[in-house]
Amino acid sequence: MLVSAPSFAIEKAKKTSPSKESRISVFEMTDSDRAFIELREAAKKNDVVRTQSLAASLSIYPYDDYVAYFRIKPQLFDSAGGVRADTSADSQVMGFLNQYQGTALADRMRNDWLLVLGKRKDWSRFDMEYPKFVLDDDTQVKCYSLQSKLAQGENATKVAIDAKTILLDPRYFGQACQELIPALVAAGGMSPSEAKALGRAASEMGFDTMSRRLGGEDPIADIVKSAKADPVKTFKEFSQNAPRYSKENQAAAWGVIGQFLAKKLDPNADDAYRLQQGLGYNDLLSTESQEWKVRAGLRAKDWALVKNAIEDMNPAVRSKDPAWTYWYGRALKAEGRNEKARESFELIAEQYHFYGQLAREELGRPNTAPARTKVSDADIDSAATRKGFIRGERFYAMNLRFEGNREWNWELRNMSDKQLLAAAEYAKRIALYDRVVNTADRTKQEHDFGLRYPTPFREELSPIAKQIDLNLAWAYGLIRQESRFIMNASSSVGASGLMQVMPNTAKYVAKKIGMTSYTNEKLSDTNTNLTLGSNYLNMVLVDLDGSWVLASAAYNAGPSRSKLWREKLTSPTEGAIFAETIPFNETRTYVKNVLANATYYSSVMNGQTPSLKQRLGVIAPKTAVASELP
Repeated sequence: MLVSAPSFAIEKAKKTSPSKESRISVFEMTDSDRAFIELREAAKKNDVVRTQSLAASLSIYPYDDYVAYFRIKPQLFDSAGGVRADTSADSQVMGFLNQYQGTALADRMRNDWLLVLGKRKDWSRFDMEYPKFVLDDDTQVKCYSLQSKLAQGENATKVAIDAKTILLDPRYFGQACQELIPALVAAGGMSPSEAKALGRAASEMGFDTMSRRLGGEDPIADIVKSAKADPVKTFKEFSQNAPRYSKENQAAAWGVIGQFLAKKLDPNADDAYRLQQGLGYNDLLSTESQEWKVRAGLRAKDWALVKNAIEDMNPAVRSKDPAWTYWYGRALKAEGRNEKARESFELIAEQYHFYGQLAREELGRPNTAPARTKVSDADIDSAATRKGFIRGERFYAMNLRFEGNREWNWELRNMSDKQLLAAAEYAKRIALYDRVVNTADRTKQEHDFGLRYPTPFREELSPIAKQIDLNLAWAYGLIRQESRFIMNASSSVGASGLMQVMPNTAKYVAKKIGMTSYTNEKLSDTNTNLTLGSNYLNMVLVDLDGSWVLASAAYNAGPSRSKLWREKLTSPTEGAIFAETIPFNETRTYVKNVLANATYYSSVMNGQTPSLKQRLGVIAPKTAVASELP
């Protein structure tokens, strides 16, 4: 979990905005604050007795809505996080919603309450509350809303169409979606084959019990299990046994085998997906199989498969990631359909991400930061008075980043671009740099990339980068992705600081560069963290032949993995394809974001317009050599 650094925020606030700093700088943790934090932790465990006791001791605490929420919420869920349909807290919930209506926390409570009403099948009350749920970001709640429509006699086929836009990731199905799918089958809105496909998607992710609940026994369940364990062996065996199965089950099996071969970067993935493509039944592939079908085609330079795979995607899958718009344009270009390709690139060319940058280059346009929109001091002062920011700052000072983000982001809703920029500028003045980035990132027409791509700690980082000839824009692009400039950010695996350096890596680098006085306690020191992180980034860059793609991947997943992925190549491959086919979801996203960040940092800091495609380069296959780097 990332945590904020209140002491740093205090120091910077004093330097940059003395008239605004009082809310943070005068903050000192009180006994009541400590009890509030205990209450929060007890609420996370749904400990009813403990939360009741702690809440009673905080009867005059400033954030009475949070005290009330933490007292009520454990009555709605059991200790394992399951919804309690038999809760007796109805009147407390309704009282809370009435008292705090329009707040971020009321929306959170409504989310919880909708889960209770859905489990109860109290559709009358559910339908009254659901339109008031502003964020509407809970898959289970959406599945309950569709259950309600079925229960009230709405056309099952129509409900199933809506369901297909929701049922994309089994990790978020919960009880509600597991009930919805069999109900749709029983009502004739979804076929048993479609239900089995959703069950298969759950099995692919290891949710075997859920799989059986959704689709019953799957004729290719053993093949799914085998493909997950050893896709190469399964490919060979199924090549001989496929005729024993129906065409539908053959297609489903080849889709699963293709997915797991592709995740192993095995060239047979293209063959497996081509066999599936020939049989059809594309709509029965899981989201993962649909996406890896494109990646298998990219890795094999099979542009026909890339095009077909994207055309056959569930529209909800295709629209959620601009990658598929870009690669569809590239597939059209490979066919010589240049005008159609341009149309595809134009769809994302004004979007400021990895594939937006590549699309602009395909259209012959430079990747420059847009003109800066300035905001006035009056606009910034106005932002400073907003309730959500005031509350958010208090939570950040208490190291309660989750609550701080909730309040801050709620305040950002419905803001104009100029208001967003004023809020980002205010966050910069009080050194909440992650809020600077996330707030400025939301603008649509008017921008300030100096806020979207800020450069705090430049006095510390620049000389370090210069000494080892490390590209400063790339280093900033990495820090922006790693920690969002939260000084004492920490990860679940032990990485810490601005550059998220692992303790063992830090020890190794310190020894290599002669930092004899290093101890792990010093990793929280800004200069030490930047020194060790920058030197390690430079080390992996040298170790991986100067490739930013491979080095960025190595920084995230380790040099050995980056080398292994390169070794799996069968021919020189453009860097964008290599990045898109990285097997780890986190690392794939990480590499694309770091390199896209670096492009805009070059523009913001130096006025340069480097080519992302050139920076990605071409990755050539090379036998992996064990690295001493951690």
